[in-house]
Formats: sequence, C-alpha cells, structure tokens
Amino acid sequence: MTTTTPRYAARPIAPDALGQLRFRDDAEQTTEPYADPEGDSPLRCCLRASREGERIALVSYAPLRRWAARTGARPGAYDEQGPVFIHAEECGGPAAGPSGHPFARPGALRALRRYDAEGRIVGGRLLELPEAADDALDRALAEAFADPGVALVHVRAVEYGCFLFEVRRADAGR
Repeated sequence: MTTTTPRYAARPIAPDALGQLRFRDDAEQTTEPYADPEGDSPLRCCLRASREGERIALVSYAPLRRWAARTGARPGAYDEQGPVFIHAEECGGPAAGPSGHPFARPGALRALRRYDAEGRIVGGRLLELPEAADDALDRALAEAFADPGVALVHVRAVEYGCFLFEVRRADAGR
C-alpha cells in the first residue's frame, strides 16, 4: 500500500538561494532562462516536473556547500556542485499539503547519500523504486536516520547524478 503523507519531508532549494541562482549559479555562470520545449524537467524550486513552455533555467547548484555555510560544517572534498532545473522567476515553491515524495517514479534508480554534521559522506544506498515508491523512500530514509550520526540525506537520480532533494534529520521530527 502506498502512503500519501511521507514520513520524511523533501526540502526544495531555499528561496534565498533561488534568488541568487536566478542571476548567477554556484559555478559563477550567468543564468540563462529558456522556455522548456518538452516539459518534464525536475524543478528543484517547487519539487515538480516542468510543463511544456514554462520558463526555466539549468543552473549549477552546490547544496552541501550552502548547508555548510549556514551550519559551520566543513565538508572538504565532499563539497560538490551539479546541474539542477529551477523556474526562471519566482514560483511560490511546492504545492501546499503532502503529496508523496517528488520525482518518485516506479522503476527509477535513486542514490541516497548520507552526510554527518560536518558534511562528510557516512554511507549511501542505491534504491530502485518499486510501485510503492513513497513507502520505499520512507523505509530507505528511516534506515539512513537510524544512524544517529546522519544529519542529512541527499536523494539523487542515478542516471545523471542530479541532486533531486534533501531531507534533514529535523524533518523526521527529531
């Protein structure tokens, strides 16, 4: 049975970071918006797929670096940046109310990278999403957060290595 309310909440890119990324990305490149010709690009600002014709941008994003800057963590060599899609203009973020994990398509491969409070990788897991994708993600996240040293988990698409979303220990009610 698939749940409709995930136990672990996916976090979109923070509004202040989006404001910066809409002008210059984390690779110091000027952002170049365009009309999405086909749709279905995974938007990290609102955690949904784009629609055909929406104005979006593909930017370089360093999620761990930005988290570390706020927390004082020191990820060292684990700091990385990669491409993510965002709306070219403000979009209001994710729709209100829980609706399952974003980008949870049965058959998709996901990597869940676990990080400690210093921003170092302390484990990971490969997950092929079954029909009950939300339940499988919740179980994998529960497994990750069972380790008290895990501060956050990044969920990535295996095919391109793209960052999809982050879950923090605080999101699990701890």
